[in-house]
Amino acid sequence: MADKKQAMQARHDELAQLLSGATVDVRQRHTLQKEFSQLSNFLEKMQTIEDADTEIAKLSQESTFSVDQEMTQLYQQEIAFLEQKKGVVAQELDDLMYPPNPYDKRSVFLEIRAGAGGQEAALFAGDLMKMYMAYAVAKGWQAQVTDVSQTDLGGIKDVVISIEAEGVYGMLKHESGVHRVQRVPATETAGRVHTSTATVAVLPEVDEVDVEISPDQIRIDVYRASGAGGQHVNTTDSAVRITHIPTGVVVTCQDERSQHKNKAKAMKMLRSRIITAHEAKQEAQLSEARKELIGRGMRAEKVRTYNYPQNRITDHQIDLTLKKLDFIMTGRLDEIVDALVLHERQERRKKIPVLG
Repeated sequence: MADKKQAMQARHDELAQLLSGATVDVRQRHTLQKEFSQLSNFLEKMQTIEDADTEIAKLSQESTFSVDQEMTQLYQQEIAFLEQKKGVVAQELDDLMYPPNPYDKRSVFLEIRAGAGGQEAALFAGDLMKMYMAYAVAKGWQAQVTDVSQTDLGGIKDVVISIEAEGVYGMLKHESGVHRVQRVPATETAGRVHTSTATVAVLPEVDEVDVEISPDQIRIDVYRASGAGGQHVNTTDSAVRITHIPTGVVVTCQDERSQHKNKAKAMKMLRSRIITAHEAKQEAQLSEARKELIGRGMRAEKVRTYNYPQNRITDHQIDLTLKKLDFIMTGRLDEIVDALVLHERQERRKKIPVLG
């Protein structure tokens, strides 16, 4: 790290010299200024970590020779504070060196669809919806069902959930893929264990500047809401369906009383689907095995198995098995989500660092 810092400092000084001159044109100045700002950020965080290490070493020595118990305790508290501060800055530096997905800070649209297994698959999709909604509530996120299609037995054919909070995509993107359940269906009289599936797709919420959609590229249909929605259901044409003509992508929203609000939310969802599909296409071209599509909602293989008879849940992305399925289905997903986030961070560090 010392050698890297020295090289960065040399380049930083060189850029400062260039930017102070009058020979740099406007376009070149913008590029150099961006690199200079980035290097300044790197060096500032590196210096903060070095200063913390120096202070920790000093306090540790003073604590060792202290005969005053109260002072020793104060030294230890200050050391603990500096260690915590250093850890936060080190993580920020790591994210600068090995940048995460640019959409990680975004809110999401989480889609769940029943897969193979008929009514049992629909019931499982409903269980997943309850799990994610409970998790969102526990995290203090704003979660709302924007569109849902239910079955006669209370299952879910498909549902779209809007989850709003900073950093949701970074935490939930690894949920995308096929989720498999193994259990005795409620409709099974012989007590045999069946295997059913549901698919989950997590789409980052994107802004208008991220995806430009001209009015002549979309068709908007309005109709009366059905299903969840309260007293306004079937009284006004508030539900909105938007079709993106170039791609054929269709989105619907009927959770708001206002047609205007439903249209705005549907447009957000449409932009998310378009940019996700575009990125998936680009990544597929770069990776024959499509390994980079984790979290894009485009994976074909199973990501997780829910085995009810053994109370076992297995995440196949990181080979994590926990014997607490009942606990996790109540929305307590932290142990799995945190492990997936940590794994991704470790995988990022295997790549070439920025300014490497």
